[in-house]
Amino acid sequence: MREAGQNSIQSFAFVISVCAAFCLCLGFVSEFVSSGQSCEIELESRINPNDAPIESLVRLPGVGVSRAGAIVAYRKNFGGKDGGNPVFQSCNDLQKVKGIGPKTVQNISELLKFE
Repeated sequence: MREAGQNSIQSFAFVISVCAAFCLCLGFVSEFVSSGQSCEIELESRINPNDAPIESLVRLPGVGVSRAGAIVAYRKNFGGKDGGNPVFQSCNDLQKVKGIGPKTVQNISELLKFE
């Protein structure tokens, strides 16, 4: 009889601790949601596709490693030997890179600079 009473006390304590942990988690989640924090990564400054490394280009929305690599490869292949004129003079020039279309250019245009 004593074992049965001890088991029921342990079960009750377990249920109470699980409920307390659940309520604590809800408190943290509601605090995060109500604080208005965003999970998105924001860029500190605009990126120039004429000299940005792959690591910077990957941070642009819709530009993964392969597209960033394609931008760098295009820049190397079609860049002037003297380095005078930049390969990309506007956002629309990025559409010359395979895999980058008008929708991608539209999404990243505000994050780019051309100097």
